[in-house]
Parts: sequence; structure tokens; C-alpha cells
Amino acid sequence: MIWAALLPWVVLTGHTLVNAARLRRPPRDAAVTERVAVLLPLRNEADRVTPCLESLLGQRGVPDLDIVVLDDGSTDGTADVVRAVAGDKVRLLGGAPLPPGWLGKPHACRQLADATPDADVLVFVDADVVLAADAVAGAVTLRRDLGVTLLSPYPRIVGAGRLVQPLLQWSWLTFLPLRAMERAGRPALAAAGGQWLVVERDGYRRTGGHAAVRADVLEDIGLARAVKRAGGRIALADGSGLAECRMYGSWRELIDGYGKSLWASFGSVAGATTVVALLLILYVGPPVATLLLVIDGAAVPALVTLSAYLLGVAGRVVSATATGGRAWPDALAQPVSILVFGWLVARSFRLRRQGRLTWRGRPV
Repeated sequence: MIWAALLPWVVLTGHTLVNAARLRRPPRDAAVTERVAVLLPLRNEADRVTPCLESLLGQRGVPDLDIVVLDDGSTDGTADVVRAVAGDKVRLLGGAPLPPGWLGKPHACRQLADATPDADVLVFVDADVVLAADAVAGAVTLRRDLGVTLLSPYPRIVGAGRLVQPLLQWSWLTFLPLRAMERAGRPALAAAGGQWLVVERDGYRRTGGHAAVRADVLEDIGLARAVKRAGGRIALADGSGLAECRMYGSWRELIDGYGKSLWASFGSVAGATTVVALLLILYVGPPVATLLLVIDGAAVPALVTLSAYLLGVAGRVVSATATGGRAWPDALAQPVSILVFGWLVARSFRLRRQGRLTWRGRPV
């Protein structure tokens, strides 16, 4: 029964299909009555904040909308760009000095939340996100309809990193049971993307807000876990129809961005080693084995390993199609994507061990 060896790939790709078919999506052209605060933390974002601001100013379906921007010690004229683009249509705050024990983004988000005490819903957005005109209303509606404390609608990822960036959505569609995550109270079963988060104010207070994740490099996942610890619920959604995110403009930016945070994704070197080894076995092993078996003339085993590779490709195609990504020919390079990801993980741990991790001019 040599074909039974395909079971792991069948199960994983089948799970991707199930998750994709049941993926939550915010409604279009929604309207809400909640008091909503859109919170935008900025640090040296002068060259890319304009599209984000313009999209926030164009939101509809949210009559009671407060847009608050925090300039976190920028040295590139970010505040001047905000004033030129938005004028008095947003509230522009100056960030306080970073206290000991805090990282920059959690501190900025905490100040923004403190500045909007009357909002019913907090919408955190990064400067590299551009929202459709009905995005905020749609996301707020979906959060309310699901009855969750925190909703994480993943935007469509554009820009540099076609080999690596699609692994974000692919990983949680393939390995994370999304409906079980919504129901389960276990903090370990949590995921979120900090580019765009929608949080109920009362639930945010119960978690301790960003003070609860003040030192977390992955403050988005930390906040999702804090919500669960406080008895709240979370949900992921496909936001690709309502938002796009240009996380990195170049390969250099991408490896620096992944370098600062990948080490924190696994808990330990042993955990990272286990995950990367498993990915290498599942998604790099089959094409390598196929080549060796063809050279050896083992036709049937080669067909089995080729099928395993194609099932892995199919999972990437399903993920890309479900989340607004590019399926072809990128999915064919899944083994290369995994190899590059493994290198980025190793690099992140090495930089951390050497004490060389920085982001936006601050040590991590």
C-alpha cells in the first residue's frame, strides 16, 4: 500500500480546502451605529502613509468615526505629511517617550487606545494598509455578528516577497483549525495579524489592553492570547476584498522585518527546529525524492512522491485563491519558499543571540 504514504499530504490539503470554504469575510456596503475609533500608529512612515490616510478619510457607513494618529518620535517628517493630507480631519498626537520594559508598537497602541475612551470599537491599522471605503463598517459588522472580542481580517499582501509572504495565510489555513480556534478558550490556539485588528472596547479593557503585551515582539498574537485568557473570543477573517497591505517594499526590508520577529514565533530554538524540519520533510522532501527516484528508475515510488509535491502545490493554490493572492506560477515554488523561510528563521535566531535585532531604529 505504497499510496497510503500520501495520507499526511491528503489530510493537510483537505484541511486547507475545508478552512478556505468556511473562511469568514466581512460584508460589503455595511453600515454601523457603534462609535468607532480608527487608530494609526506611525514611526518614520512619511514615504508610505498617504494612501492609508486617504483611505481612512474615505470611509463610509460609520457615522460616528474618530480617526486618531500617533506620531511615535518620527524623524522623517511623518507628522508634516499627516497634516498636509488630513488637516483637521484626524487627531494627531505626539508620542510619549518609550518607558522601560515596553516595545514601540505596543506603547503607541496603548496611547491611542487611552486617547479614545468613549469608543465602542477600536480599529488598529498599520501605515502600510489601504482600506476600501466600506472596510471599517464591514469589519465592525462581522465582529459584532460573530460576537467575538477581537477580529483579525487579513488584508491582501502585495509588494516584495512573493516567495515568502503567501506563507502567512497558507500556514493558518493549512495547520490551524479556524472554527475550533473561535470556540476554544485555550490561549495557545490563537492567531492574529496586527496590520488590521478590530477589538471591542470593553473586552480590550478586560485583557489589560496593550499593557498586557508591552514587551511582545508579536504583540498581535499576544493580544489575541490575552483576550482568550480574559474569557473573550477571537476570529480570523479574509479581508483581501477590503484591504491590501504593502508590508515590505524590498527584499532588504522583508528580511529585516522577519528577522526581528520570527524568533518569537516558536517559543524556543527546539520548537523552531521541529517546525522547520517538519516543513522541509513535507514540502521539500517530495520533489527531491522524486528526482532521485526517477534517476534510479523507481517509477511507482516516484509517482507517489510527485503526488505528494503536487498536493502541497494544491494547498498553496487553494490558499492563494481564497485570500486574494497569486496562485500561478508561485505555488509551484513551494519547496523554495520553505527553504527561504527556514533560512529566515535561522537568521532571526542568530541575530537575537548576537543582540543585533532592531526595528525602526530601536533595539528589539
